[in-house]
Amino acid sequence: MNIDQADPAELALLRDAFKSGAPPLGWDAVRAFEAQHGIVLPEPYRTCVAEMSDGCEQGPPHYGLIPLAELPRDWGDGRDERHLALPFPLTKAWIWDTDEDLDPDEGVPGSIFDHGSIVLGTDGCGMYWHLIVTGPQRGHVWWISGEGAYPFSGDGSGFAAWVKHWADGKPW
Repeated sequence: MNIDQADPAELALLRDAFKSGAPPLGWDAVRAFEAQHGIVLPEPYRTCVAEMSDGCEQGPPHYGLIPLAELPRDWGDGRDERHLALPFPLTKAWIWDTDEDLDPDEGVPGSIFDHGSIVLGTDGCGMYWHLIVTGPQRGHVWWISGEGAYPFSGDGSGFAAWVKHWADGKPW
């Protein structure tokens, strides 16, 4: 997975997967988003949003790929402010629903939902797919829900592998 240079084979896969998606943002809008948030989006997602499609109702995930600057409708009010430039705090799966060491008074750190990632979309019921944009997991896709956080581990871990998994009709 190369998160700094777009791979032509991955771009071809994304063009095919999102041929009926929303119009692309264009490079000026992508660079403006990056400057506003102090990040550089990982490839090939960056090129996909700039040149191919900024969202797609057909998925992935179940309720579709949401546009870059948006959050899913079920995201909810009262959440912490999102800080994309702060590093995503996890490097391995964490199932906090069964973690006996988790202090119930402190709860799950909001940083897991709000730092270092963009939300790609939802499978409903508080289950979100995130693309990590800062920290050691940059370029990887994670599934984060009320029960835990898991890195996507299909035939690869980046955005193109995640899309290919969906396009091939494989179960999550």
